[in-house]
Amino acid sequence: MIISIVVATGRNNEIGVNGDLLCHLPADLKRFKEITSGHTVIMGRKTWESLPKKPLPNRRNIVISRNSNLKIEEAEVYSSLDYAFIRLIDENEVFVIGGAQIYEQAIPIADTIYLTKIYADFPDADVFFPKIDLSVWQETGRKTFFADERNPYGFSFIEYERR
Repeated sequence: MIISIVVATGRNNEIGVNGDLLCHLPADLKRFKEITSGHTVIMGRKTWESLPKKPLPNRRNIVISRNSNLKIEEAEVYSSLDYAFIRLIDENEVFVIGGAQIYEQAIPIADTIYLTKIYADFPDADVFFPKIDLSVWQETGRKTFFADERNPYGFSFIEYERR
């Protein structure tokens, strides 16, 4: 099983503010959908709660929660990321989509990171992605885009693979 992380960060590794995304970036949302459609996505409870539409369509939705009584009709709930991975062992590729605690647990065992780096600062951010250690991760692709009428900030789609 390939474990991939999908994340959008600001210039200072910000990933969220007040339970929401940093900003609305349609190109990033489109890429997220293209990458994850038809696959399993794994997220923490807070990320699940922040989704505007639940479950994410055309994906198997997994929610990680320490609350053993939590039941979500539209998603599978597991008590730990490790337990979810055991249950998903036959999957080709799974995508970890947040939040910070889940990313923190996944990054030491992930194979790939699909990063959208937004070239802006978000001083109100209250959730951050771990720093990517370039001795562990190798950049394998990058496409950079300028801000436009639909996307208010410049950004890059960057792919990393574990060395």
